[in-house]
Amino acid sequence: MEITAQLVKELREITGAGMMDSKKALMETDGNIEQAIEYLRKKGLAGAEKKAGRIAAEGVVKTYIQDDKKVGVIVEVNSETDFVSKNDKFNDYVSKVCVQALNSKSTDMEQFLQEKWYLDETRTVKEELSSQISIIGENMNIRRKEKLSNDNGFVADYIHGGGRIGVLLSIDTNVVNDNIKEMAKCICMQIAAMNPKFLNQAEVSEEYKNHEKEIILAEAKNDPKNAGKPDNILNNMIEGRFNKLMKEICLYDQEFVIGSEDKMNVSQYIDKVAKENNANIKIAKYL
Repeated sequence: MEITAQLVKELREITGAGMMDSKKALMETDGNIEQAIEYLRKKGLAGAEKKAGRIAAEGVVKTYIQDDKKVGVIVEVNSETDFVSKNDKFNDYVSKVCVQALNSKSTDMEQFLQEKWYLDETRTVKEELSSQISIIGENMNIRRKEKLSNDNGFVADYIHGGGRIGVLLSIDTNVVNDNIKEMAKCICMQIAAMNPKFLNQAEVSEEYKNHEKEIILAEAKNDPKNAGKPDNILNNMIEGRFNKLMKEICLYDQEFVIGSEDKMNVSQYIDKVAKENNANIKIAKYL
C-alpha cells in the first residue's frame, strides 16, 4: 500500500508521534492505521489513541437535536481539503444531511444512501451527494451518521473546533433544569477533550485488557531503562501503567477537567450535581 502524506498526517494526529516515526510505523504495517498505532505504542512512541473516531481529518462533524431534546444525530461528511470544509455551501449541505439522518430509519450507510432525499423525493441521498459534489467541485463522502434517543432524560451535544470534533450524549435523569443541562454540556466537553473509549471499567472486555497488557509489556521491554530488571518489578510496573490506562480510557474514572476547581473524577462530578439538584443522573450512552 502507498504510504501517502495524508496517511502519515492522520497517524500523527491520532498518536502525537513524529513524522518519521509515523511513516516507519505505516511502512512496517503496510499502511494499516490500527496496526501502526499499536506498533508505535509498543515502541513507546505514542500513547493510546487520542481522538481517533471523533476527528474529521478533512470535513466537518455536525449534530442536530430535535426540539424536545429526546432524539439527536451526529453526522460526519468528509471533503478533500480543509478549505472546502469551511465553505458555506458545504456546511449547509451537511446540516441538511443531519435533518435527513434524524428522520432516517436506515440501519447502515448503504441503506441511508438509498433513501429518498427529504427535500426532493425524485432523488436519493446518494444522488443528492453526487449533485453537491458537482456544485462544490470536490469529492465528498458521508462517512458516518449515528442517532441517540432518550425517553428517560435528554440528549445533549457539543461541537469543537468548527466541526472538527463532535460529541452526542444521552443522559438518564428524573430532573431536567439548567444545572443538569450545564453538567451535560461539561461532560460532552470532557469527552471531546479526553476521548474515553468506554463508559466504565465494567464495559472493558477481558480480551481488551489482556491485549493492552501485552502492549504495555512490550513497551516496557523496549525501554533501555528497564534492561535487567527482574520479572516481579516489571509486573508491578505493568500493573501500575495498566491501572493508569483504565483511568484514562473509562469516562467515569477520568479526572474531570472541565470547569471545576475541585479535583474529582467524572463519576464524582455527576454525583455532586445529582446531590445538589436532588436528582438521579446516569450517562446512558455517548458518541
